[in-house]
Amino acid sequence: MLSADCVRDAVENHGDSVLRLCVVMLKNQHDAEDVVQDTFLKYIQNAPVFNDFEHERAWLITVASNKCRDLLRFKSRHKAESEDVLLNYSVDKESTGVLEALMSISEKYRIILVLHYVEGYTINEISKITGISVSAVKMRLSRGRKLLEEKYRKEYM
Repeated sequence: MLSADCVRDAVENHGDSVLRLCVVMLKNQHDAEDVVQDTFLKYIQNAPVFNDFEHERAWLITVASNKCRDLLRFKSRHKAESEDVLLNYSVDKESTGVLEALMSISEKYRIILVLHYVEGYTINEISKITGISVSAVKMRLSRGRKLLEEKYRKEYM
């Protein structure tokens, strides 16, 4: 069983990253918060041992992204959260256009872009987290950037 301090440290160190990922994937603040809670509950139940800080972070991101995918499959017929709520997660007002464009592209590209550009994972790390090949990650990054650029230019230029 994990100590309360260990769990508190994990939430403080990784909670924001996990929440950001979930909000971007799910487009719904309440669902994202539920997935974050489920992710940390699994962390407590499994009590995994990690080699280092990054290994712990990668495990939490992987669990959260899998839980998000499961929820998306389950709620495929439900309406997504309004963009107004999503815009609250934007760092500054100038980045809201990029966030809106990001929300409009397919989930398979969105998750790769978020992991790489927002969370700072390398292509090899993303491959391990998502379970797809390195070449597929590279392809999705390339296509995702093109889609993002097209959407952003259409809407904001």
